[in-house]
Amino acid sequence: MKALQLHGKLGMEGVSVDGRPIPEPGNGEVLVRIRAASLNARDLGFIHGEYGWDLAQPLVLGSDAVGEIVRLGPGTSRFAVGERVSGIFFQEWISGEVTAESRASSLGGPLDGVISEYRVFPEQSLVAVPAYLSDAEAAALPCAAVTAWQAIVEEGQVKAGDTVVVQGTGGVAVFALQLAKLQGARVIVLSSCEDKLQRARELGADEGVNYREHPEWEREVLRLTGGRGADHVLDVGGADTLNRSVEALRQGGRISLVGLLSGGAVEGFRIVPAIQRRARLQAVSVGSRDMFEAMNRALEQHRLRPAIDRVYPLERYEEAFARLAAGEHVGKIVLEL
Repeated sequence: MKALQLHGKLGMEGVSVDGRPIPEPGNGEVLVRIRAASLNARDLGFIHGEYGWDLAQPLVLGSDAVGEIVRLGPGTSRFAVGERVSGIFFQEWISGEVTAESRASSLGGPLDGVISEYRVFPEQSLVAVPAYLSDAEAAALPCAAVTAWQAIVEEGQVKAGDTVVVQGTGGVAVFALQLAKLQGARVIVLSSCEDKLQRARELGADEGVNYREHPEWEREVLRLTGGRGADHVLDVGGADTLNRSVEALRQGGRISLVGLLSGGAVEGFRIVPAIQRRARLQAVSVGSRDMFEAMNRALEQHRLRPAIDRVYPLERYEEAFARLAAGEHVGKIVLEL
């Protein structure tokens, strides 16, 4: 089978499509024929050595994929051959609170990922995906969509009438926009590109703020909310955006920390505005199998379609990663296998 692997050398020079034996499912496992896999900023982080983990090499890349079950191992009962499934991001986080052990079971590092033609999964670490979605759409769900679901619904408790600020138009951001609209919220999207803001409006955004034209974008949020501030801010920027996210909040508002695109260390964090606003900060890291399944039920009910930016064949993975790195996308970038 073909697999997209990282061979220890930093940068895209260390990435290649290689041949590997097709694995056999053991007790409690199933073999899945992968059909599509979507990319995340996290994948680039591993390629460029930004996480500092001592990973086994070669490492199969990718955490988000969909495929059909082609073989059952002994002792399996949750699925049948032919069912379409996705692996959960943290393979051991089934329900409840995440543990240190569960966090060590993430696909695409430290565990082998999913950008391969076949992969064995424990059956408990899979979910059935909505039948109405295409393979590309279903492949977008495991990381970005579940992260947005936890941020907006599970932890964020966004409700009708709330105002939600979403930073950017990447995978998590667009899912957050879509899920917040499902809850009846008003959504303000931030971007530096007018074309992306227009696309966000087509996906349901109520307002768009160009942060190049309005570098103090928190003031625009306050203006658009009549001085009240947002109920919820989805912060994907990290170092350069957290102070502004606090300033954009209403009293008792919430920030979901889901990314660190501008860096992971916030220098000069302003504590006084956070205290004055009674800001609530929640860190969000994907979610459990229970959350994934709850989200899928909501998607089925509303027939929500994930925003797919572009689909590439596996052999054009370098183009796909270049588009991801350039930040040119709106929604998810997908590889077909």
